[in-house]
Formats: sequence, structure tokens, C-alpha cells
Amino acid sequence: MDLKTIISAARGDAPADLLLTNARIVNVFSGRIVKGSIAIKDGTIVGFGDYPADQTTDMQGRYVAPGFIDAHVHIESAMVCVTEFARAVAPLGTTTVVADPHEIANVLGTQGIDYMLRSAEGQPMDCLFALPSCVPATDMETAGARLTDADLAPFFDHPRIVALAEMMNYPGVIFADPAVMAKLDLARRHRRPMDGHAPGVSGAQLHAYVAAGIASDHECTRCKEALEKLELGMHIMVREGTCARNLDALFPVIDGKTWPRMMWCTDDRHPHDILSDGHVDAIVRKAVTKGLDPVTAIRMGTINPADYFGIRDAGAIAPGRKADLIVFSNLTDIRAQAVYHRGQLVAENGHLLPDVATVPPVAVPPAMNIDPGHLDFSIRRQGKRMRVIRAIADQVVTGCEIMDVTDHQGLAVADVTRDIVKLAVVDRYTGEARTGLGFVTGLGLKRGAVASSVAHDSHNIIVAGTNDADMIAAVARVAEMGGGLVAVSDGRTIADLPLPVAGLMSDQPLETVRNQMDRLIAASRDLGATLSDPFMTLGFLALPVIPDLKLTDRGLVDVTRFEVVPLFV
Repeated sequence: MDLKTIISAARGDAPADLLLTNARIVNVFSGRIVKGSIAIKDGTIVGFGDYPADQTTDMQGRYVAPGFIDAHVHIESAMVCVTEFARAVAPLGTTTVVADPHEIANVLGTQGIDYMLRSAEGQPMDCLFALPSCVPATDMETAGARLTDADLAPFFDHPRIVALAEMMNYPGVIFADPAVMAKLDLARRHRRPMDGHAPGVSGAQLHAYVAAGIASDHECTRCKEALEKLELGMHIMVREGTCARNLDALFPVIDGKTWPRMMWCTDDRHPHDILSDGHVDAIVRKAVTKGLDPVTAIRMGTINPADYFGIRDAGAIAPGRKADLIVFSNLTDIRAQAVYHRGQLVAENGHLLPDVATVPPVAVPPAMNIDPGHLDFSIRRQGKRMRVIRAIADQVVTGCEIMDVTDHQGLAVADVTRDIVKLAVVDRYTGEARTGLGFVTGLGLKRGAVASSVAHDSHNIIVAGTNDADMIAAVARVAEMGGGLVAVSDGRTIADLPLPVAGLMSDQPLETVRNQMDRLIAASRDLGATLSDPFMTLGFLALPVIPDLKLTDRGLVDVTRFEVVPLFV
């Protein structure tokens, strides 16, 4: 951007490139809607009113608001590369995301961060990033990489890096672990906000967490939790993803006093939800339907995250801000009819314009080192009672149940009559195929097995099944694809979804992935699965930073105690 040219156009001394006339402008600073015109030069807003311009477009009385900002998202969870993600969400009005490349960093380390940064160039939206703070998330699992403060330091000079991403190792913060403190100090020196991840943390431990400089949290599931964090000065990101949907529970917290410190995020949203429901726009619509003032809902998706992350050139319609705009007709049912990115019309009526250039996917090295031929999922019974993970629909948290063991010839086995199936997590990095074994209830499987290389956060291969043979066949198919999702019955693959990019993402369009995902979900339901998206739930059963009980390749993890615990009790 040539600042002299912008200033000249703002004075009216030089013509703007584009003048949007007859608009109802949503001003996120005043909260007012003002009729007028918007002048744009070199992709930047230069002023309001009757400016000379090379091109004029009549908004026909429609609303024009700043493009939406997703305050916290893992692009990898859409299971497509950055190019296809941008093609899908930009037409929905999302013009900026703050992405945490934590997933691919756990697989490929700094190569994964480099891959995401390179992939972000030339897209029809702005992909900004928060540097992953916990790779691996804990020492209770095997990851593909380990990132120290020294590994992260060079990235802070990159213009797309705006924060240190969610600090999931909250015990490390609370008890001042030196490696954790080094990362927080690094972010502080570079004047970047530090995002939080502290589900259920309260009282003095939360005080210690906030005192360390952690400024936000997206894990609140209860009003009391959100209010406590707000009153300690934290910003609350209200999450509406695929597996975790918290708007309903947190909506009573949003009022005239709290909304300025609250914002929207999707965190993890699968292709089906993006295509059928939407992205940030879907959260805004839902909030408005629940009774939130539409302009407040827009402010929480624009200026609030922009201010929090220090994004001074987006999030509002004002001179000097990028012309990232969403155009719509109905204030109570906001659906993008047109989307502008840096002053260019990039999408209309939910579709990217055919002449909008996109960047081909960047190459990435393979990330699968496993020989399924040596797997053994048998569990020798060592007691009459055992710990069982309880999967909870639409949540990333799990329960911990103590249940009777079903014995078959001295082995602990699945028992579909009680909705108990075997669960295994297999290390995919070292070639040793270290395996953690346990059981889960709440999936509903009656036969076969389902497996995935998307298993937060280390992304080893996770498999749940009613019998060992199908579980091994499922893992073998995931390895053969170089990563992906699969449903197996009687040793035969009945549906799969290849994810060759780090075992996390496809290079195909989101619609293609959605169709493959639909077939997978249908296949899993044929096997008895009862959850709306069993693969999203499956992927979080290996996340040892979310209570209560999880499974990694090193065994069962009691997250409340932050330690590996035995299966049998």
C-alpha cells in the first residue's frame, strides 16, 4: 500500500478505484447503521461520501459490514488444505482467520508452520496465525515434533504471526515450568497476545494462569466459568464448532457490559457444517436468533477480535482499514450476497467468482511410519473393574466411568450389549507402533471398527472397534492412504477418506471431502454409531488436555490428575 496515494485519495485529490453507493454501513465503533457511500483505493477504505471514482457500484440499500474474523480456528479440522478452505469460507463472509497450525505442527514441526504460511499467500482472504505453544501438548503421548521457544522465535518476525496460540499446558503455567515460561516470555517480548486453554480451571489456579499473561479462553462451557474469567480480565471466545458448541450455554453471559470482551470462534468445524450451516456467519445468525442485537453480534465477529489481536487494518469500515466487506439484505438473517477482499469482489451468493485466482496447494512431506503387521490389540484381564472413557455428544470433554470387565478366555473384550467398545491409539511416527489400549462407551458401535489419523493433538492413529481383526484392518487402511478416516466391517473397508497432507488434510475441494465424509458417517451409522459426527468425537478421545479421561499411545490419561493411570482398578 502506497500511503501517499491513499492519503491523496482520502482528500479527494485523486479518484478512488471503487465507490460503493447507496449502502447501509454498519459502523462497529458507534454501533449505528449509517446510509452512505464507501470509497476504496488500492484495496483500502479512504472515506465516506461522494468521492470521485473510476468505478461505482450501487449497493441498492443493502447492508455493508466488515468481513468476519474467526478468532481461533484449526484449518486442518476442515480436512482440506488452505487453498480449499479459503475457497469455502470466503464466500460466507469470513475475510480473516486467526489460525493455530497446532495440528500440522504436531506432525511436521516447523515444516508444518512453514507449509501453512506459504499456503496462505495469494488467497481470497487473510490467513493470520497464532504460533502453536504446546507441541507436543503433553509428555504423555508421542508426537511428530517438539517445538521449543528457540524453534518458535524466528516466526515472530513474520507479518502473519499475531499471537501465541492456546496454552493448553495450564499446569505448566500454574507451576511455572521453565520451558512454558520461556514461550510466554518470548510472546511478551514481541508484544503478542497469549491465548489460553484452561477448561474448568478456577480459583487460585486460574489467578496464577491469568497472572502469567494469558489473555483469552475458548474452552468455557458454563456461564459461571465464563464470568469468572471475564472478571479476571480475560477475553472469552465463544466457540461453535462441530464437536463443541458452547453458544447456547454461554449466551446468558453476553450482555451490554460483557460483549466488548467476547468474540466468536469455530475452533474445529468439519466440512459438512461449513457447507450446510456456514462459518462465522452461522454463529452470528444463531446469536441473533437467540435475541442478541444484530450489530452487537457483528461487532463480536469483527472489531472485537481485531482489537484483541492488534489487527489495526481490519475489523471495521473506516479510513485506512482494508476493504474487507460483506454485503447482505436482511439484518436478522445475515447471509453474504457479496464479499469484497481488499476492495475486490471475490464472491457472490455463496460462491467464489470464477475469475478469482487461487494458489495451488503446496507440497508437504509424508508423515506415516507404521507397520500394521505387528499390531496386537489384545488386553489381558487384570481385574474385574476398569476405567472406561465416556464419549459425550457435541463435546470435547469426556467422562470417566468405572465399569465391570467383560471377560473372554482371560481377555478383556468389547461388549456391545453395554455399549462398550475397545479403543486403541497407535504411534505413527517412530516405526515402533507403540499402542495405548482402553475402552470407550457412548459411540454406539455394534460391529466393525472406525479409525482416523486425525487424533488431537499428536495425531497418532486412533481406532475404536468391536473386535481386534477389524481394528487392525482399519489401521492398515489408514496407513496405506498416508492418513485419513476409515470404516471397516468383516475386514473390508466400507468407506474411507484419504488425507494425504500430513494425515490431516485433503487436497480436494471441500465439497468432495464433504461427500466422502457423508459416506463415512453413513457407514459408521450402519455399524451402529449414534453420534452426529462420530469421527470428530473419536479424534478428541486422544486429547490429554481436556478432562476427564483420554487415551494416548502411552496409555490412559486422567486429565484431572495430568498423569497416566492403569486401565484396571
